[in-house]
Amino acid sequence: MSRSSPYLAPSVRVIDLEQPRRQGMPVIGVHQPGYAYFLHRRHEDSYRPERQGPRSGSSGVIVAMEHSGTHIDAICHQAEDLRLYGGVPARDAATSTGYLHHGVEEIAPIVARGVLLDVAAHRGVDEVPAGDAISADELRVCAERAGVAVGAGDVVLVRVGNARNWDDPDRYLAAAGVAGDASAWLAGLGVLAVGADNMAWDVIGRHDDAYGCELPGHLVLLARHGIYIIENLALDELAAAGRPVFTFVCAPLKLVGATGSPVRPLALLPAGA
Repeated sequence: MSRSSPYLAPSVRVIDLEQPRRQGMPVIGVHQPGYAYFLHRRHEDSYRPERQGPRSGSSGVIVAMEHSGTHIDAICHQAEDLRLYGGVPARDAATSTGYLHHGVEEIAPIVARGVLLDVAAHRGVDEVPAGDAISADELRVCAERAGVAVGAGDVVLVRVGNARNWDDPDRYLAAAGVAGDASAWLAGLGVLAVGADNMAWDVIGRHDDAYGCELPGHLVLLARHGIYIIENLALDELAAAGRPVFTFVCAPLKLVGATGSPVRPLALLPAGA
């Protein structure tokens, strides 16, 4: 949903890239129980007009895995041969209250050039078929046809058209994703972060023979190159704007030692786009 602010230049349009959070939203099995909100204190519980006047308060409790809903992966989320990015031994960095190195609190607020690679539109379909792995060659051609060059420090968002399935968890989890060679291509360009409108950036459950594992993008981007991954983005409104280049804004919570954080990313575009 687009937002406006009297403190922004009137020529700026703000597009919200976060999916709504609620119990029952899509969550991969390893990140269950996912998300739940409990209304703990209701207005009637504290309403004492004879002593405290007309005001009352209400509050709730949030229970959530770091990797539920729209979120960013911290570098400590993945390791290669039990070593985090930069050769840090995962065992030495891990404590009962989180990681001593590469926790999500180390991610500075992101304000960067954003690039949308709309693979669904590039293929001329509403949605890339479930399970498809998008290759480096396809991302290159998609960028060329959009007239954009991906560069160092960019945040690259890949749209497969899966956001429409947010209310159907089984279908959402079966989405297309990005192949290992495409992640390696983006890493080679020096991007700051990547993201997609699916659960895992990669194709869930697909083994990559070249890297000898599932989720090769997580290996390449996080463990080998220290590049952040943002998952479960809502990209349809941004795609409809027809502007493949924009300003991307994302600020993770400072959850010390955590392997990820909920986020509400924003795309800033010229008004009228």
